[in-house]
Amino acid sequence: MSGVAGSGTDPASGAGAGRASGPGSNGGPLAGIRVVEICTTIAGPVCTRLMADFGAEVIKIEPHEGDPVRHFGAVVEGASLYGASILRNKSSIAVDLKRPEGRRIALELIGRADVLVENNRPGVMERLGLGWAELSAVNPGLVMVRISGYGQDGPYANRPGYGAICEAVGGVRHMTGDPDRPPARVALATTDYLTAVYSAFGALVALRSRDRTGRGQVVDAALYEAAFTQMEAVVPEYDKLGTVPMRQGPNLPSFAPNSLYPSRDGGWVLIAANSKPTFERLAVLMKRPDLLEDPRFSSIRARGEMANVRVLDALVAEWSRTIDALELEESLHAAEVPSARVYTIADIFADPQYQARGMLVSVPHPSLGHTVQMGVVPRLSGTPGAILRTGCEVGADTDRVLGRELGYPQQRIDELHALGVVSSGANQ
Repeated sequence: MSGVAGSGTDPASGAGAGRASGPGSNGGPLAGIRVVEICTTIAGPVCTRLMADFGAEVIKIEPHEGDPVRHFGAVVEGASLYGASILRNKSSIAVDLKRPEGRRIALELIGRADVLVENNRPGVMERLGLGWAELSAVNPGLVMVRISGYGQDGPYANRPGYGAICEAVGGVRHMTGDPDRPPARVALATTDYLTAVYSAFGALVALRSRDRTGRGQVVDAALYEAAFTQMEAVVPEYDKLGTVPMRQGPNLPSFAPNSLYPSRDGGWVLIAANSKPTFERLAVLMKRPDLLEDPRFSSIRARGEMANVRVLDALVAEWSRTIDALELEESLHAAEVPSARVYTIADIFADPQYQARGMLVSVPHPSLGHTVQMGVVPRLSGTPGAILRTGCEVGADTDRVLGRELGYPQQRIDELHALGVVSSGANQ
């Protein structure tokens, strides 16, 4: 595993160049952009983590008990492993936004920020006096990224929305799983992460617009709409043909062979022999040249007919289950047939591609020594991102931000601590 690094790596060693520690100081392409985060759980924190990885200064405002994401996943010696990654490269201040003094601190920080990212239910920020009207009045250049289940308007706006719920509304859940079983759940926060990428993209587009106009704007990102964008091919088909596609299991609709096939040792290998040349190479590898003469398999269209898909998948599976997964994968690669074993996380940690690309990064941790985190995505050749700091404790930077960024004298900071308006990792 590479050390703390940017997304660019040394071609010879595969290890990224080390960088000085400290949030917001990597000199990346977003250096000089200040982001305030008022978010919980996943989509919002991932959005700001993306920006922080590329040099934006992110100040996360948390309640005294911290973002609930700190309690997601495994905890080792009291430290959240997920929190160490999703909160990396950020500063954390613990502020009670239900108190007028706390809201005043937030308003001061947002007044000096380029971007605010929040993922509360619509109306919450307005009730706090931190809605767009108030914020844009004090900071006309502000870009306010608002992430919610259903967007800031429409009849569903006030519904609570989580990624899994919004996948159902967006049509994605209906398409996930096997056709003879109930819709399946992907065991990952895919919609949250997709929404985070759209939100970060929206923020950068809005900042680009501000470069020309001097005015900020609202970026309204809805989880259900991010999920829905994956239905791009389905929308025009339903409009013109009335087609309501069904779950396909591991298959790619209208293409074969393109599915998961069993191996002798109990594993699974995905084989995608869609095109005519690729299918020809697979048939040769299987020692079944007769398949190329069979009219059921002689063209892409013929192979894509459902009855023919079932027959061809059965033939490929009959062959694949006579070979161990690793050997099968290697022979397919040698024949230039697109394929891959279905990786577990253990396979990923052992895989040379992940190592060479710096996608498993050992990041120093104050109590655990280190945690291994995902590398920075995407990879830029000239201005790579970097991991400079693991996710810190709740409020670890409260005093520094209040003093250095807002100019509060120490006496005032002590008073705010005494009143319970703010807290820090040291005094919780």
